[in-house]
Amino acid sequence: MPEKRDYYEVLGLQKGASEDEIKKAFRKKARENHPDLHPDDPSYVEKFQEINEANEVLSDPQKRARYDQFGHAGIDPSYGGGGGMGGMGGFSGFSGMSGMSGMDDILENLFGGFGFGTSSSSKRSSASSPKRGSDIHADVTLTFMEACHGKKQHELKVNRMCTCEACSGTGSDKGSSTEICPDCQGRGAVKVTQRTPFGMISSSKPCPHCGGKGKIIKNPCTKCRGVGRIRTQKTVSVDIPAGIDDRQTIRLSGQGDCGANGGPNGDILLSVHVKSHELFKREDYDIHCEIPVTYMNAVLGAEIIVPTIDGDVKYTINEGTQTGTVFRLKGKGIQRLQRTDRGDQYVKIVVEIPKNLTKKQKDLLKEFEDSLSEKNYEKRQGFFDKLKSMFDK
Repeated sequence: MPEKRDYYEVLGLQKGASEDEIKKAFRKKARENHPDLHPDDPSYVEKFQEINEANEVLSDPQKRARYDQFGHAGIDPSYGGGGGMGGMGGFSGFSGMSGMSGMDDILENLFGGFGFGTSSSSKRSSASSPKRGSDIHADVTLTFMEACHGKKQHELKVNRMCTCEACSGTGSDKGSSTEICPDCQGRGAVKVTQRTPFGMISSSKPCPHCGGKGKIIKNPCTKCRGVGRIRTQKTVSVDIPAGIDDRQTIRLSGQGDCGANGGPNGDILLSVHVKSHELFKREDYDIHCEIPVTYMNAVLGAEIIVPTIDGDVKYTINEGTQTGTVFRLKGKGIQRLQRTDRGDQYVKIVVEIPKNLTKKQKDLLKEFEDSLSEKNYEKRQGFFDKLKSMFDK
C-alpha cells in the first residue's frame, strides 16, 4: 500500500490545531487545489481527494483522536499490514472491561466498528450512498438603516457545486455508461483480513478500484471529469429581515452545494455585518442618541426636532431641562425579528454652553446672573446645604 502523507501536513497545520484552524485550512486548500481550476493537470483530482480525506478525519473528534494515537492505522486497519500498534501497552483500562462488550468497544475505537461480525454497511456509509451537499459560507454588509428596515431581494454571488448538465450527474460521457466494478462486484467494499493483538480480524474497506462506488466509469464526462458535479457561480436573491443585527446569520436552506448520489443540497450561511451610524447606537432593539440643545432652550423649554429611523419627530423639553436628561420615545426603536412590535428610542439631552462671546454678550450674561437667586439653582443649593451639614457635625 502506498505511503500516505500526514494529514496535518496535507492541510498545512501543526498537530494540536483548533477546530477553527482546521476548517479554515481545509477551505483554503480546497479552493487552491480544486480540479476545476486546473483542468489540464489530472494530478489535482488526487490532491483534492487527499485534502478531503484529511479534513474528514481531522474534523471528526473521534477519528482525530484515533489518528493522533495510532496514525493512519487507527483510521484504516488495513494500512501498514496491521503493524505499528505498539503492543497492548496502548490500551489503558483494559482490565476494567468484561466480555465481548468491552472487546467490541476497543475494536470500535481502533477500527471504526469493523470486527467480530459487525456489518461494515452499518458503520460506514457507502461511497455510492446519498450525501448531503456542503454548506456555503458567505458575507453581506448592510447599512444601519438596511438592518433596521430590512432589504428585499438583496442579490449576492456565490460559487456552488451544481449537477453537471452535460452528463446529468452520472459522470459518464454522452453515449457511454458505467460498468459494475469487477473487484467488488458492485458492492463498493472489499473484505480484508489482518493480524491484530486479538487475532485475525476480518473487516471491510472501500474498494480501491472503484473508490467505493461499486461502478467504473469507462469514459468520464469531459466537463466534470467523472465527478458528476461542477462548480459554477450563481446569483442568489435573499430578503434581509427587518431587525437583523451585526454578527447574526441568515440560513438559506437548500441553496448550498448540491448533494451527491441524489442527496439533499446544503445551505448558504450568510454572516451579517452592519455598519455603524453617525447618530444612532443600537442596544438590542432599542436605539440611543444624543441631542444638543442651546442654553436658552434648556432654560426656557422648547420644542425640538428629534431624528428617528423613521424620520424627524417633534418633542417638547420642559423648562429648566438639565444636561444628561434622558427621555423615551416609545415604539420608535427597531422592529423585533419575525415580529411586529418594536423597541424604544432613548434620547439624551446635552446642553451646549455658548463660546466666543462678545463683551456685550458677557455683560448681559452677568446682568442676568446677578438677577438670579439660590432658589433658581436647586442642585447647587442642595449641594451646599449637605456640605454645611457635614462641617456642622
